[in-house]
Amino acid sequence: MTSPQLLLFRKWEFDGVKVNDPGLKSVISLKPTVVPTSMGRHEHKKFMKSRVNLTERLATALMHFGKRHAKNTGRMGGKKARAINLVRAAFEIVALETGKNPIEQLVRAMENIAPNEDTTRIAYGGVVYHVSVDISPQRRLDLALRFMSEGIRETSFSTRKSVEEVLADEIILAAKNDTNSYAIKKKNEQERIAMASR
Repeated sequence: MTSPQLLLFRKWEFDGVKVNDPGLKSVISLKPTVVPTSMGRHEHKKFMKSRVNLTERLATALMHFGKRHAKNTGRMGGKKARAINLVRAAFEIVALETGKNPIEQLVRAMENIAPNEDTTRIAYGGVVYHVSVDISPQRRLDLALRFMSEGIRETSFSTRKSVEEVLADEIILAAKNDTNSYAIKKKNEQERIAMASR
């Protein structure tokens, strides 16, 4: 007897979703789950967040959603169930608008948003230089999630759309590599600054 297939929110399957970016293959986890929550089991182990399901990581990033410059306060601070419901509703919208698997759309979005270069400060002889550096896969994904959640936070403050619609739009635009996406703009800006610092 075969075990039943685990579908995300009992709707979308993980089978067939592949990570095309070789740099992100090791850090994007697509481990099948019904409700994306690990109860923080990875918390105190180094690099274990790379084994946490990507959908859960997105929901966790969205929990930082308080006042414009105080991210852990307000209506979303610490409310994980609410964040997961928000992601579920956004996935419904993505599925309706694109007709594609929203998990795959999210993976494509993360591949397009993740920057390859950043700048670091090096002090040499009392002078501070900004030098371009390559980014590790783990940080690339962390930055991609940060850019997306920041974009949703900023956009939802200045529009009548619901947060779910803003998240769905951001995923769709980022998956297409559309420059109207806040996260794509942030990534391009970061890479442009890094290129100037080479």
